[in-house]
Amino acid sequence: MRITDIQRCEVRPGRLVEWTLDPAAVEAATGLPDDSRPPAYIQESHIRTARTVRKDGLFVPTWLGSAFDIPGRIDLDVLGDALRGWMLRHETLRSGFRWSGDDMRRFTLDARDVALHRETVGDFTDPEVLVRHLQDRFDVTADALRWPNFLFAAVVRDDGASVYMAFDHSNVDAYSVYRIPAEIHELYTAGLEGGSAERGPVGSYVDFCRTERASADEMDATDEIVGRWREFIGRCDGRLPNFPLDLGLDPDGELPRQKLMHEMLVNADDATAFEAHCRPFGGSLVGILAATSLIVQEIGDQPVYRTVVPFHTRRKSQWMDSVGWYVGGAPVEIDTARASDFQGLLRVVSDQLRANRSLSRMPLARVLRLLGADFRPTSPDLYSIVSYVDARAVPGSERWTELKAYGLIRVSYGDQVCAWVNRLHEGMQFASRYPDTDVAYKNMRLYVERLREVIVSVARS
Repeated sequence: MRITDIQRCEVRPGRLVEWTLDPAAVEAATGLPDDSRPPAYIQESHIRTARTVRKDGLFVPTWLGSAFDIPGRIDLDVLGDALRGWMLRHETLRSGFRWSGDDMRRFTLDARDVALHRETVGDFTDPEVLVRHLQDRFDVTADALRWPNFLFAAVVRDDGASVYMAFDHSNVDAYSVYRIPAEIHELYTAGLEGGSAERGPVGSYVDFCRTERASADEMDATDEIVGRWREFIGRCDGRLPNFPLDLGLDPDGELPRQKLMHEMLVNADDATAFEAHCRPFGGSLVGILAATSLIVQEIGDQPVYRTVVPFHTRRKSQWMDSVGWYVGGAPVEIDTARASDFQGLLRVVSDQLRANRSLSRMPLARVLRLLGADFRPTSPDLYSIVSYVDARAVPGSERWTELKAYGLIRVSYGDQVCAWVNRLHEGMQFASRYPDTDVAYKNMRLYVERLREVIVSVARS
């Protein structure tokens, strides 16, 4: 599933239909008692950041989504039942937060009260007008500071429909988004045949939040994990690391707009050969990080590449199919002086990941709180990332191209670089949102071109 934005996911004209949580269900939620299960630290950090940025006068949409086609004449009743059935499997989508003073309190709607309201918006003949409408609707509805914070839509045509589903980031991560097309297709097909898809239960992200938070709250400021983060942040001049190339930012300026960069890096043959070369050291993630450290030394004259590497926290099988934000980060320092070539860098990166990956199991927001660090949340991203995901094992991934399936990100504002390298059946895709400055564009283009050169050189040697 290629990562892109709503403007570049092949939106075509048709009749737009929307599904939102039924007003009666929303009203029922207002009277619910508190749910004792707390927010995950990553959820709380995300929502508090959104509130701070909003108070500063800036609206920064941060939703994620999925887009995919369903071929054939569409039965909207069956599609609505499929969307509701999918939603009922994932408790986090009917769970939200309200404020009590400065405290976030969870509430969770009972599954029996969940109903979706369908509305036909109208016919759109101009795809650009339709794109603007979808983005505006997702911005308002899939917002961190409201509940419910999701929206389902379908653009219906005689030969099928394109489905668009958007969620505030507090409820989904990349793995959640990747699984959506196959699950909706399965539920929809079963509904057309008059049956129901036989799917086993999945773990609740709301339960995971309670378990993870209880574990994190057992840690205090003397813990070794806190000490290692303290040392890492100290070597980053007291900050979490930004992308180590000049982005042309004014340190006293306002939060800049961002732009999207996305393209295929290499084809399947080169991606497979690169993976095979890197496999003894841990695989393509190690290779991408080694290449990045080499590139930032060449372009930015940075001998040490410091970054926070994202890892999923779905360590138990019960969470593997669950929708939620199962992500942690591990601090990594790659000193290029410790290696004479790319092969040597693979060993350095492999050693770093082996030593530090376990730190991703502890929520960074908890660590920062224990450090007493004044990381005022003025940007939606605490730090820059270069992420690698092999998505080929996701159910239904072999049909993503046929079904025009995309993972959607909202590109709005931010002073960090977030880059994703996705391994797909057809090759390796790169996507990034970065500050919209001429300097950032120039250096990001240099980075992408050089990354491609390194991958191809390793693959073909």
